[in-house]
Amino acid sequence: MKNYLLSVYQPDGPIPGPEVLGPIVQALGELNAEMKAAGAWVFDGGLFPPATATVVRVTDGEVGMTDGPYVEGKEHLGGFTIVRAADLDAALEWGRKLAAATTLPIEVRPFQ
Repeated sequence: MKNYLLSVYQPDGPIPGPEVLGPIVQALGELNAEMKAAGAWVFDGGLFPPATATVVRVTDGEVGMTDGPYVEGKEHLGGFTIVRAADLDAALEWGRKLAAATTLPIEVRPFQ
């Protein structure tokens, strides 16, 4: 069994209200319970907005830090789930379910 990273990409901007987020939170809870029951769930977490990020970079042996995200874009990494799956097809099925629950794009990538 391999571990796969399911990255949740969300649009920049204000957080939707409870009328939008309520059903999503409920669907995520149900999906996490399904993953746990199947023995696929390893870990998950949501992230604060990109403005809370600090980028650490080494240039010519000197360490520098910059507030804010590394790149600017219309989307950002908003959270992730790590699943254990027999193969890519099984991981993609979890990714499909996560995309349906969140209504957001999900990137599925295996760990080395």
